[in-house]
Amino acid sequence: MLRMVNRVLLGMVGLGLLALGGSVLAVGLGANPPSWWIHDGQHDVLLSQAERTRWRDQGWWWPAVIAGLAILVLLSLWWLAAVLRRRRLAEVLVDTGDGEGALLRGRALEGVLATEATQLDGVEQAEVLLTGRRSAPEARVQLLLEPHVDPGQALHLLTDEALAHARDSVGLAALPAEVRLRGVKHRAQRVS
Repeated sequence: MLRMVNRVLLGMVGLGLLALGGSVLAVGLGANPPSWWIHDGQHDVLLSQAERTRWRDQGWWWPAVIAGLAILVLLSLWWLAAVLRRRRLAEVLVDTGDGEGALLRGRALEGVLATEATQLDGVEQAEVLLTGRRSAPEARVQLLLEPHVDPGQALHLLTDEALAHARDSVGLAALPAEVRLRGVKHRAQRVS
């Protein structure tokens, strides 16, 4: 739902900017503007001398304009970061064999994967995040390993057990995963 709202909003803003820019360009190239248009013709300026100097003597004007533009830029950057950020997968499409399929909550699959990964030998903690499309999910796994564990062996167990079980249970051909391994830091104890 959020993706649809975001796409509609982006489309509306894009069409509005395209229409406004195209109409300004058309008037600048010599097209006759309608009577209600903000510019009278090809040689009209965006802001007249009177409009530019109207608030010059007011001490609050330029700080207010700069603050408003700064807020607009920050909100635009926040929105862009939110759009570009890889989001958590809400649901995964499960192949039921009847041609229709079923939907499984992404968080449920993440929880099962994390629980199974935590039960592997030498894994103290596991965090799982599903991304991608619901028909082709991808896993991002972070494992916190105990000091005695071989990272290669832990990765092998994760791939052959937890990820394979999740892939097979959902009926996926593949479940690509990005795995990050970290070791537990133990402080040496002083012996007196």
